[in-house]
Parts: sequence; C-alpha cells; structure tokens
Amino acid sequence: MSLFRVIYKRINHFSRYIVWAVDCFFSVIATLLSYLFSNYLVEIDVVPGFIWMMLLASTIISFFWTWVFKTYDGIIRHATITDMHRIIFAMALKSLTLWALSFFVYEYVGRFVWSIVIADFILSIFFLIALRVFLVSFYYYVTNANNSNRQNVLIYGTSDAAISLAGFLRKNKTYHVVGFITDDINKKSYRLVGHRIYYVNNPEDFGEIVDKHHVKSLLFVNNSDLHKDNPLVGYGLKNNVSLRIAPMAVVSSDAPKMQLRNVQIEDLLGRNEIDIDFSKIQSDFKDKVVLVTGAAGSIGSEICRQLCRCDLKQLVLVDFSESATYDIDLELRKNYPDRNFVSIIADVRNALRMEHIFSDYRPDILFHAAAYKHVPLMEEYPCEAVLDNVGGTRTVADLAVKYGVDKFVMVSTDKAVRPSSVMGATKRLAEIYVQSLGEAIKEGKVSGKTTFVTTRFGNVLGSNGSVIPLFRKQILDGGPVTVTDPEIIRYFMTIPEACRLVLEAAHIGEGNDIYIFDMGDPVKIADLATRMIELSGLRPGEDIEIVYTGLRPGEKLYEELLYKKENTIPTDNAKIFCAETLRHDYQKVLGIYEELLSLAKNECKSETVLKMKEILSDFKSMNSEFAELDNERNNK
Repeated sequence: MSLFRVIYKRINHFSRYIVWAVDCFFSVIATLLSYLFSNYLVEIDVVPGFIWMMLLASTIISFFWTWVFKTYDGIIRHATITDMHRIIFAMALKSLTLWALSFFVYEYVGRFVWSIVIADFILSIFFLIALRVFLVSFYYYVTNANNSNRQNVLIYGTSDAAISLAGFLRKNKTYHVVGFITDDINKKSYRLVGHRIYYVNNPEDFGEIVDKHHVKSLLFVNNSDLHKDNPLVGYGLKNNVSLRIAPMAVVSSDAPKMQLRNVQIEDLLGRNEIDIDFSKIQSDFKDKVVLVTGAAGSIGSEICRQLCRCDLKQLVLVDFSESATYDIDLELRKNYPDRNFVSIIADVRNALRMEHIFSDYRPDILFHAAAYKHVPLMEEYPCEAVLDNVGGTRTVADLAVKYGVDKFVMVSTDKAVRPSSVMGATKRLAEIYVQSLGEAIKEGKVSGKTTFVTTRFGNVLGSNGSVIPLFRKQILDGGPVTVTDPEIIRYFMTIPEACRLVLEAAHIGEGNDIYIFDMGDPVKIADLATRMIELSGLRPGEDIEIVYTGLRPGEKLYEELLYKKENTIPTDNAKIFCAETLRHDYQKVLGIYEELLSLAKNECKSETVLKMKEILSDFKSMNSEFAELDNERNNK
C-alpha cells in the first residue's frame, strides 16, 4: 500500500477531539504571539511567571468557547461559511474574556491591553481558518494523487448547477474537473471554486483545450445547455469526447449515489423537452374512472403511468397483447401499489366484449390509443388496418356515447394529414368519425353527452416500431444502419412529453377539436443515424456504414401536422394549437363507413383501399402497389 493511500485513509477519519485540541493549541499560540509582539513594540520586559499564567488562562478560555460554539463538530473537508462564523464568534468571546480578566491583573487597562486583545483575535481567526484551508488542500491533493487514473472532464457553463456538479465531482473517484467552459468572454480566465473558466468561441478552441488537458468527457447539467452549442456537441461526437449529462440543481445528502449518464439521442432533439403544469390537470381526473385502450403500447402505457400520479377512482387498462399487458400491469403494481387499476385483455374490434367492459366499469374518461401504426406492414394488410383503426375506433366511440363517457380523447398521428399510406388514411378516417359523431351530439342529432378530442403529433422516440430502437440494434450488430432516403425528415417527440401533452389536451379540450403539438424543427433521419453512431463511440462510414434502401411502401419524404384548410388557434399552452377542423355529416359518414367495413371484413384488399381513396380525395399512395388505384379513382 502506497504512502499516499495510508495518509488518505488516516486523514479521511480525523477525530473531532483531535481537531478540538489543535484549535485550542493554535488559539493559545495566538495569545502568546500577541503578548510577545505587543511587549516588543513598547519595549516592556517579558515576565516568565506572568506568561505561564496567561497561557493557562487562554487554554481554559479557548477550550470553553470552542466547546460552546462546537468549532470542531464539522467535517473539515466540507467546511462552510457557517463553520467560519462559529470560529469567529468563539475567538471574539475568547479575546473579550481575556480583556475582562486583565482588570484583575493590570492596574491600568488601556491601549496596550487592547492591542493584545485585538491582535489575539485576528491571529486566532487566521490560524484556525488557515489550518482548515491547509487540511482541505492537503486532503484533495492526497485524494488526487491516490486516484491518478481519474478521467479529466470539463463542465459546460458556470451556473449554480454547474458549480454544484463541480463540488460533487471533487469527491468523486472517477472524474477530475479540469475547469468550466463558457461562451461569455467577460468570464475569460477567471476561476470558479478553484477551477479555471475557459472561453470557447468555436469548436477549434474547444479542441485545443481537450488536447492540452487530455479531456475525456464534457459534462452538461441539463438539456438546455446541451442544445445551446450544437457545434461543440458535434465536435465531441466526432472526436470521441464523451458527452454526459447530470441533471442536478444542488448537491444533496444522497449525492454520492448519483450517476452521470451518457447523452442519449433523445437528449439531442434540438429543443428543450416540453413540460406542463401537471397539478392543474389533476383535478380533472380526481375520483374518475379512466379507461385506456392500447394501454400496453408505448403511448398507452406512458399515459397510464402519468395517470397513476392522479387520484383516480379506478384505472382500466385494455389491450389485446397478453405479454405487453402483463409487463405494464407488473410495473404499475410495483411502482403504484396504492392505486386501484385493472388490466383487461380485449380487442377493440370485438363490440360485444368491449360492451361488457363499458357496462362493468362505466368509465368517465377514455383515452383511445389502440391502433395499428406500422406503415409498411399495413400496406400489406389494409383490411386489418381498416377493421382495427376505423372499425375499432367506431366501436369504442359508439360505446362511449352509449355509456355516458364524459370525454373521449383519441391519439392520432401526423400521417393522417394528406395520407400517403393505408395506416395514415385509416387514422384520418377515424378522426373524421369521432369529429362527426361529436358534432352530431352537439347539434342534437345524436343523443349523448360525450365530447371528443383528437390529438395529433409526429414520431415518438423509442416507441415500438420507431427508428431509434432499430438503429440501436443495427449498431450493436455492427451495422449497417439502414436509412430509406438521404433527404427523409421527420418530427420527433419523446414518449413522456407526448403523453403529457395528450393529458393537457384532454384538460383544455371542449369537444370536436383536433389539437396539434409543437414538435419543434424536423430532423433528418440520416443525421439522426450519424449522431447515434457517434454517440456509440464509432465513426460513420468507417466503423458503421449507413446504407440507403429507398422509401418503403406508404412512406413519404416529409410529414405534415395540418391541412391547409385547417387554421390553427392558439391555446393557453404555447406548445398546443387547436385546428379549426372541416365538418362532416355524421349520417353520411355512417353509411359510407358501413360499406368500407363490409369490404374489409370480406378481405377485399383493392376494393377496400379504393373505397378509402374515394372517401379521402387527398389519399395518394406512395411507393405502394395501391398507387395505381389513384388513377382508377380519378377516372370515376
């Protein structure tokens, strides 16, 4: 065992009684030096007997006041301003006590005694604080020497959270903070909590610091900082500088348990994650029975997680997938044992089965997330897509009206706008059905009280069937990463923020509205693939190839969130817009949909798709075998 390791173990566990004794020793030394110096200045002879009496008095007084103020109680390496205050008060009262005792010793107490008292006070504070500064510096010097294999890291920004992170890492055995980086030139070359602040104006400046100090990681305290400097992030990704994030505001008592995590592709959306004031919508769900279809899917399961934060009367989870339903049921029972919920295996296309569920549980609010969502796969099975996405939605919507559900919230997609795929077309048809039904109720043509709200958003990062899990698997397999087209773009949102906005839309929705979420700027899928490869510490084109495979059936280069004929109206939430939707006659829709569903039940693929094209004049198939049906529709 090295000498440093032995010293480190010993200074890590100083007894507070040793600290008490050392404090008193230096306090007495301060008194002695003050007396000797004052006598030297006024040329008064030093009396040995008096010195011993004075040292004895100083010792007793020092022990008493340091005991009263507990100057030895704190852990020295974590000394704070409060600890300094205790030292100042203790030494001030020690000096005043010595001044009071001087009345019994000197016949005249004047400037000479005051000079001793003041010098004693100043020296005492200096010695005790200097002792702590020395011990802290020595402790961290030995700590650094004992952990010579620590990674050199830089912290982005100079905020309070960044300072807290630096304090946390000072005690960490894995990371060594080289300094802070900032784009504020006014802070250039300053020091903060002992670390230098580096001014970085471009990636080249950052590269010089990285090379000079052998920096391995760049640390961020939040996503906002991560999005401030894309060139810096890009440099780090391309030059194997690990990007890590530590969302901490202060160093709490359990800080040693905190772990920095690698930046994920979800963190690189290019915007801050959308959040809402959850407390204001909780009252909407208090003591309510809430039913969620598709509850085991990516969106449905996250809606259930967030609903479990509300004081529901009961949460009813409905899904057709046995395994996925078991998983979410197990998770909710573990994380929310006090919540009343029930998991049910059922198919939304089975009207009789769904009616039993509505009859048994009588939901007040319904979130309809059940749907087939895989675009290329639904091109192969258009009848199944119609039966599930259109027929299933109709079944659940009709039952919601029949059993007095207050609010029906439908989860839709940007692919419903000018659909180029069967999946998108079926979701648009589902939107039309619930809107027309809601309008019929509003106009008194259909008896009921249910209000219908539709939410429409783009791709969800990490959801089942999304591009992110596919890319991760391909990277783990050694490539290649497959992208359909170098120019293809998509809007992205994380699962939690999408579901938060769904709940917010349910809160503000007054009926028959389509709410569109602010998805930020679209992202090139090729850029997404490149960054995911770089986040894995690999080089695109060298370690992992990116292969372009061509657009799949039903895909288009870009998605839209809105029809041009639909104008948007702002809401109280800046991230949610309400579309002024097109009106459809419910009775007419009902008759047309009966014919469409009949074709789908009879497995008439081409006829089913053609019927959808007749209903939706802007449904134009792309990269699909059904593209030829567009001409047939136009010729009718």
